[in-house]
Amino acid sequence: MKAIILAAGEGTRMRSDRPKVLHRVNGKPMLKYVIDAVREAGASDIIVVVGHKAADVQAEIGNGVMYAEQHERLGTGHAVMCALGYISPGDEVLVVYGDAPLLTAECLSGLRRKHKENGNGVTAVSVVVPDPSGYGRIVYDGKKLRIIEHKDADAETLEINEINTGVYMFDGGALLHALDNLRNENAAGEYYLTDTVEITENAGVYRSDDWEQFIGVNDNIQLAEAARLMRHRINTRLMASGVNIIDPAQTYIDSDVKIGARTVVYPGAILEGASVTGTDCVIGAGTRLVNSALGNGVEVWHSVILDSKVGDFTRVGPFAYIRPGTEIGRGVRIGDFVEIKNSVIGDGAKVSHLTYVGDSDVGSGANLGCGVVTVNYDGITKSRTTVGENAFIGCNTNLLAPVTVGAGAYTAAGTTITEDVPDGALAVGRARQMNLPGRAAKYLKTE
Repeated sequence: MKAIILAAGEGTRMRSDRPKVLHRVNGKPMLKYVIDAVREAGASDIIVVVGHKAADVQAEIGNGVMYAEQHERLGTGHAVMCALGYISPGDEVLVVYGDAPLLTAECLSGLRRKHKENGNGVTAVSVVVPDPSGYGRIVYDGKKLRIIEHKDADAETLEINEINTGVYMFDGGALLHALDNLRNENAAGEYYLTDTVEITENAGVYRSDDWEQFIGVNDNIQLAEAARLMRHRINTRLMASGVNIIDPAQTYIDSDVKIGARTVVYPGAILEGASVTGTDCVIGAGTRLVNSALGNGVEVWHSVILDSKVGDFTRVGPFAYIRPGTEIGRGVRIGDFVEIKNSVIGDGAKVSHLTYVGDSDVGSGANLGCGVVTVNYDGITKSRTTVGENAFIGCNTNLLAPVTVGAGAYTAAGTTITEDVPDGALAVGRARQMNLPGRAAKYLKTE
């Protein structure tokens, strides 16, 4: 089986510079959903027909498919003609649209079975919808099957609510014959792929009972609706696998995210990209994970974690910001208003509150007090800070990188560290306090 995916349209109603099929639904371009579905249904070769901003589509989708370019948009039938170089008479040819992200492999597999069983030249997928406005209608004219586009339909035809979904399975020879005989004698002056059904002998219909999967996306309203339906599908699958999503309607999880059993996800959580959580985690309200991996038993509360790793039984937040390149070990405590960037935090370490750790290596069991800052940038270069195992960094310590604080060392509160601190040493680097009697009034406003 070969699959042709029509993805050449501009999508002007999206009012976007981005090609329509690259707009994202739950973290993934619409076109990738369609590619995944046809591949899962058994397509060995996938041909994507591109047109508007073809280079952008190819750059994002990559080399896992083949491409045919439609330089002029002369209709859906013309789009399929652009892929004829890939089609042979003995092929099974599946044709779908690239802006239908909810299309399922289950439906496509059912279509393929029906097509084979009936020995059809073409089998079109139909569905009964509550509102058929704008869709082509399925018309049974004796033994002949026809698809009449909405703009070409008379009043009687417009009463029909069985529509053409735009999904077809062709015998390769029948498709080649139909395209050779296709004409553009219609209101739009275009070559309609729907006309191939009337041209082809042994045309049949596979009727689906799930109309929502055929929703196409032509504007931002439909994009949001597709995302809502996909979100329901993703969250339902995760809950069936043992994830406790407290309010699925208010939880936003991308299609490629993996979540371990018994994990609790609170409302308002956003899990994006290739994020993975272990088992027995808690993802608190307002938390955002992007391409990050959490171990087992991790708790994250009202925090943002980007492109980072968090070890087992670590607690993050509330209101922590974990930036890309960070690796946090097991049993670590990252508290409120802590920012960590491109750093390694060892097992059992504590960074409890109001602290910035950038470009640093923090040893196991170390404790960074309130207000600690690793001063990693001097205006020209960024340098790393090293904090040894079981070291204690006192409140409001500034660590001017590059600098090392040894294992078991201690820095006094308010110290600025500019030189390495040996293992086990106490470092004090602050001005001596002076009390000047009676001088306060000079700086106070008094009546």
